[in-house]
Amino acid sequence: LFSSNMHCIGSKLPSAVRLCQRLCIQPLSGAAQAPQPIVKAVLPDLPYDYSALEPVISADIMRLHHQKHHATYVNNFNSAQETLAAALAAGKASDIIAVQAALRFNGGGHVNHSIFWKNLSPQGGGEPSQFLLEAVNRDFGSFSKFQEQMSAAAVGVQGSGWAWLGYNFKTDRLQIATCANQDPLKATTGLEPLLGIDVWEHAYYLQYKNVRPDYVKSIWKVINWDDVENRLDQAKSGGVKLA
Repeated sequence: LFSSNMHCIGSKLPSAVRLCQRLCIQPLSGAAQAPQPIVKAVLPDLPYDYSALEPVISADIMRLHHQKHHATYVNNFNSAQETLAAALAAGKASDIIAVQAALRFNGGGHVNHSIFWKNLSPQGGGEPSQFLLEAVNRDFGSFSKFQEQMSAAAVGVQGSGWAWLGYNFKTDRLQIATCANQDPLKATTGLEPLLGIDVWEHAYYLQYKNVRPDYVKSIWKVINWDDVENRLDQAKSGGVKLA
């Protein structure tokens, strides 16, 4: 079972790479493999204007974060898929292995950010409604204790990464986890991601400089608890689709 504060490790591919998972488990033979269809990732639109989260997150940060960083993950993931398809068609095991890191990093970046944008809202903040609040109180003692633990996890990430509130299917409990870089939560821990706090410097540095704790403290004002609760409801019913 998972601990309440765990780190993402392992070598599984991100859940966004379902196509690649299916392809990579096929045994290679001496003959070249037939080309496989590629399902390209698409940069999602934000559900609000770039300036909508001000003053918590500036329009400049949101524009750069979405148009440059997330877009780069999408483009690089699609490129890595093409590389994988070519390697599979040629039956080159070394090339297949070589592209796994790019699939994981960029696919994870796309999955993580697709969740993150919806986790935020200009009408966010406050406390979640009763359904989610009861689960938080049960698993963390109180909403304030949960915020303290989640904030500490986010501030404590070494280098770049994410802090997550996840749902553990095995125990029917909420858990806090941290992931390095763009490691996707579900593919590496089995936890269903409900709420993510991006602590890469590009998420806050233009506004908060190197003071990550101030950014983490402020972001609670724009958390979209309706989205988090909806993700928990879908997770319990087995219907969550990450990206």
